[in-house]
Amino acid sequence: MDIKMADLPGMGKKISFTTAENSMIVLIIHHTGKRELYFFYDADEDEADFSIDLTAEETRELGAQFLGAVYQPVDADKMQLLKSQIVTEWVKLDKKSAFAGKSIAENEIRKKTGVSIVGIFRSEDVIASPDIDVVLQPGDTLMAIGKHDAIAKFEQICKGEAAP
Repeated sequence: MDIKMADLPGMGKKISFTTAENSMIVLIIHHTGKRELYFFYDADEDEADFSIDLTAEETRELGAQFLGAVYQPVDADKMQLLKSQIVTEWVKLDKKSAFAGKSIAENEIRKKTGVSIVGIFRSEDVIASPDIDVVLQPGDTLMAIGKHDAIAKFEQICKGEAAP
């Protein structure tokens, strides 16, 4: 990012921010406190694509939001760690499974396996974010999310190869 400041004699200050993609934001701060914000999709253009006027309070609030006063995004390294540990898997429920014919609540799936069911594909129907009272039926394809080992255990139970 390239930042330039310039005095505007008798008027105030001009601050220009040019991004890596060659867009530009220009902030003009008047001696009176008025602020003008100009947006240029192409920093080489003379005419702004659009502009807005801001009060001093609005400018401070906008700056605070840019600094993360209310919301801080997750660090990319932490997100990668989370992604490497969490798995989403589609698992078909066999008629031999102990889960078949009982609701999600009755099966205590999250408690027993550490897996959450986030969707059910049943014939032509899709049940997104199913309630805990939904009864699981043989042939359902369950969209589950959890850690690798929890998903593996869940798959074995769904296939009828293990008890919950």
